[in-house]
Amino acid sequence: MGSGKNLEIITIGNELLLGRAYEKHLGYLAAWLYPRGVHIRRSVVVRDSPEEIEDEVRRGWERADLVITTGGLGPTSDDLTREAVARVLGVTLFRDEETVGRLEAYFRERGRPMTPNNLRQADRPQGSELIPNRNGTAPGIWYRRGNKVLIMLPGPAEELHPMFENEILPRLDTAGLLEPETPFVEIRTAGLGESVLETTLEPLLNRFPGIKISYRAHSALVDVRLSSEDGAYDREALEAIGAECAEALGEDFVGFGCQMLSRILSDKLRERDQLLAVAESCTGGLLASCFTDIPGASKTFAGGVVAYTNAAKVQLLGVPECLLAQHGAVSPEAAAAMATGVAERLSAEYALSITGFAGPGGGNRENPVGTIYLGLHTPEGVWSRRVNFPGSRTTVKTRAVNAALDWLRRELAKPIATPSNA
Repeated sequence: MGSGKNLEIITIGNELLLGRAYEKHLGYLAAWLYPRGVHIRRSVVVRDSPEEIEDEVRRGWERADLVITTGGLGPTSDDLTREAVARVLGVTLFRDEETVGRLEAYFRERGRPMTPNNLRQADRPQGSELIPNRNGTAPGIWYRRGNKVLIMLPGPAEELHPMFENEILPRLDTAGLLEPETPFVEIRTAGLGESVLETTLEPLLNRFPGIKISYRAHSALVDVRLSSEDGAYDREALEAIGAECAEALGEDFVGFGCQMLSRILSDKLRERDQLLAVAESCTGGLLASCFTDIPGASKTFAGGVVAYTNAAKVQLLGVPECLLAQHGAVSPEAAAAMATGVAERLSAEYALSITGFAGPGGGNRENPVGTIYLGLHTPEGVWSRRVNFPGSRTTVKTRAVNAALDWLRRELAKPIATPSNA
């Protein structure tokens, strides 16, 4: 790999500095650009202030090969990026009539009136190109001068991501600003912490000097990235090393790449022509959402029930009142009954259930905050297990969902039992 290009990112928006929104673009852009030789040297968040935006854009334009701004391209008075950038570049803004037509068509097709301020989104600096936005109204802007490129992207991720992947990356590649992709292999694991995972793989990976190894833990999953920045190992060699790692990890190996557990389960259930149902208490539909995010999920996902109160568990899932009175709603018995109940009601071969204390309140001496009980119903029987996760309410819920998905993944990985001929 050569020296690569330097990039500075300027994220714009008062809401980010007031805690009303979170900056999410840095990691996303780095994941795409770093493997292609683009090094992010600086990332900064600024207010919706024309002076501050102009100051940061000027600094970036002087120092970096690439500058990307995010946000501030909308129709309102606090969307100031276009004007600030034009002043830095020493050019004027002009209204792109073709974009005006697109904006008018956008609102007409949706039966909504277009207010005059929307026309600001058709303005662009002289010498720039507009980048189509197929998921919103504000187009992106591409400006190149000599060997430098400045790119303005909208703030919402649902607009930025497809624009970047479908429009910006090909332009950067065509412009010769991206290097050939650094060979890498990513391995997803579940059930192991970072330290145990490193200890497991260390003897194997020590045989390959110069290989770069990085670990990333997130919500009960850990990813391992194997790369060769100096080109000593090509992709084929890295894939062979990855295969050895997968064999060493056994059932803790989830797959190559960033595969979602729910997608793996959906594919496996589709192969078997079987259905899954879920019953949730403390996770409040988060488990079901993992499957409804997958197009065509109805072929494998029967549905889910959020039964938060004891009465809902009784009425919707058929959990016996006496069981809840004797063992409580946060218990292995309740988790098993919830899984069985939803499997029977939705005619599913498999079912998962989650009940527990996600915090920050609740819990007791026997089951402190973070205690979760999972239930698994299969054609062979029903089981429950206890797990405990530290962290915030959101963290506990996410880790509980991943633990449930991973349990079913391991179950579906077992050979299908065949009837005996005896």
